[in-house]
Amino acid sequence: MIQTIVNKVINRIYGNGRGWVFTRYNFLDLGTRASVAKALANLTDRGIIRRLANGLYDYPEKHPKLGLIPSNDYAIGRALAKKDNLKIQPSGAYAANLLGLSEQVPAKIIFLTDGANRTIKIGQKTIIFKTTTPKNMATAGRISGSVIQALKYIGKDHVDKKIIDKIKKRINNDDRKILLKDKRYAPIWIAEIFEIL
Repeated sequence: MIQTIVNKVINRIYGNGRGWVFTRYNFLDLGTRASVAKALANLTDRGIIRRLANGLYDYPEKHPKLGLIPSNDYAIGRALAKKDNLKIQPSGAYAANLLGLSEQVPAKIIFLTDGANRTIKIGQKTIIFKTTTPKNMATAGRISGSVIQALKYIGKDHVDKKIIDKIKKRINNDDRKILLKDKRYAPIWIAEIFEIL
């Protein structure tokens, strides 16, 4: 029985490919909590998957020279959000970094959420889920949400032509339509930037 569940779990992991971050909740349709937990422990012991934190795993990407690559922060956030049925939105320095507006790789990754405040340590990295307003979550998961949060982090007085040009290079025509549709959720100064992108 356990071996069958291990095979089903491993098939799903392989099907999602390297870099996939997941929790045991991604497999509860395959067996009981206990059998899924045993299957994940088995695969961790065999070195097929990596345990990132309590109940959080990945199927790590491998680099030919560097070996195992650290998991993608956004993939970690999505896996944890899916487990608790939450919406998340990258925020602060992390949102600016994702858009290429800042080269600073933050030690603290902040996601705004419609769920409870929560902090998770993964190695040297800290991932923070921060409760926010429905207005901030209205654009969660869309390009507009990331641009709003990145520009708020940079600040009105520091947004110059160089920043605007970087955003223009990162977005396409479909993204522009989303930005214009969502400008009502942005502060006035950001909505004005959306109109010129």
